Amino acid sequence: MEITSAAFQQFLNQKKLMGSKCKHCGKVHLPARPLCPECGSMDVEWVALKGNGKLVAFTTIHVGPTLMCQAGYDRKNPYCSGIVQLDEGPKISARILNVDAQNPQAIKVGTPLTVDFVEQGQGDSKRTFLAFKA
Repeated sequence: MEITSAAFQQFLNQKKLMGSKCKHCGKVHLPARPLCPECGSMDVEWVALKGNGKLVAFTTIHVGPTLMCQAGYDRKNPYCSGIVQLDEGPKISARILNVDAQNPQAIKVGTPLTVDFVEQGQGDSKRTFLAFKA
């Protein structure tokens, strides 16, 4: 399968975390990229990622985009977004679940995380988003 953002979304819909691995330098990237930004090689392939990592940065969001507001998040009910470094190396931004976004001082950098998938929307507008849970 060609490495595209549409293919990445298809994997998310199947609840699979897939990245790309450069066959030339061995670097793993998430989201997947058709061209290795490390060495410039186009010889890349899909690779399954285990989905284990740690929280390296985060923020709590009180005023989010429309989709998150429609899901019930607001000034009184914030959510957490963070940067996760996977055991395989790459870092990715995602929603962080099972943390107290109303008490951000209790959220700790270095917290172990596991991949999760959040479905939002109805019918044809239903979409799966990448998330990680503590």
